[in-house]
Amino acid sequence: MTHKYLSHQGLAALVAELLSAGTRVIAPVRAKDDAGQIDYQLIASYEEAALGVRLPRRSLKEFFLPPTEVLLSYKQTKAGVEITDVPTVAPPQVILGAIPCDVAGLAVVDKVMNWDYRDELWFGRRDATTIVNLLCNIMDATCFCTAVGLGPESFTGSDVMLAPVEGGYLAYLITERGEALLKGHGEEAAADAIAHAEAARKEVRGKVEPNLAAVPAEFSTWLASNFDNPLWKTIALRCHGCGACAAVCPTCHCFDIVDEHISADEGVRRRNWDSCQTSLFTLHASGHNPRGSQSERFRQRIQHKFAIYPSRFGDLLCTGCGRCSRACPGGMDLPTIVSELVALSEAKPEVSGQ
Repeated sequence: MTHKYLSHQGLAALVAELLSAGTRVIAPVRAKDDAGQIDYQLIASYEEAALGVRLPRRSLKEFFLPPTEVLLSYKQTKAGVEITDVPTVAPPQVILGAIPCDVAGLAVVDKVMNWDYRDELWFGRRDATTIVNLLCNIMDATCFCTAVGLGPESFTGSDVMLAPVEGGYLAYLITERGEALLKGHGEEAAADAIAHAEAARKEVRGKVEPNLAAVPAEFSTWLASNFDNPLWKTIALRCHGCGACAAVCPTCHCFDIVDEHISADEGVRRRNWDSCQTSLFTLHASGHNPRGSQSERFRQRIQHKFAIYPSRFGDLLCTGCGRCSRACPGGMDLPTIVSELVALSEAKPEVSGQ
């Protein structure tokens, strides 16, 4: 892996060059409705970006899987039904200053989007995107990325990582796409800048590790064998079934597809975000619901993230970002819940005396 030193002025010049070429640039910015919050948004200048200020409220997911989007349009004619597909080639874009857990989430969802069918809209946007993440030093008590095999210094899914150093950033050039992005920008990194960045990577990891110990590989086996454990009813008592957790999660990817009529003979087929936490998600037309209680729906969320998805794709469906805990109106804290479940899975059964 190669490195470059990129000053603040140099990064601003890179952003200006991208924007002048018509490339979309997405970065953390101060939220319009609350200046104390951060959202990922399109920017018109480097000065709008708020890098490393605070954890963004939502993930990057919406830039690759929008909350709602048209998949095709249709029109009934005398000759039959005319189908018009939407474009699957996206305009070029650069994501700047993303936190590593959000970037890693995209790599996780890639697997399901290329499973039995390749989602052309998802990969059209993925192929058009260069990702520059930022060494994370803005974690809080709900973060647990190190417990799921990642970390605030993780390179997973990124093309370039920026680590703050005096006067600017040390840029880790991770992929060929990252090298192409910084071609003609930056300069050779000094040894002390590299040493400073490496020390920072070690330091930020140490800040997150105490939040939750690593999730053991055997945890998924325990979950599978405790499907009907009565503890699920206790754990889910505070769950409102609102779906806020899925909305802010970087890896939740469930959606619904509906046909919407525009007129008597025209309409569109639309994809909308959905969530396994709502009662309508599994409701059959007959009125039967195989997950009729909220405890069953919350159990599904945990099972999917830590047992079902890993058994099929090898990755946990969780990057430890902690957003579900921050967004939950019922105060459900995922690190605490997972920690308790892991402790149960590791507990040895008591042997009664003879």
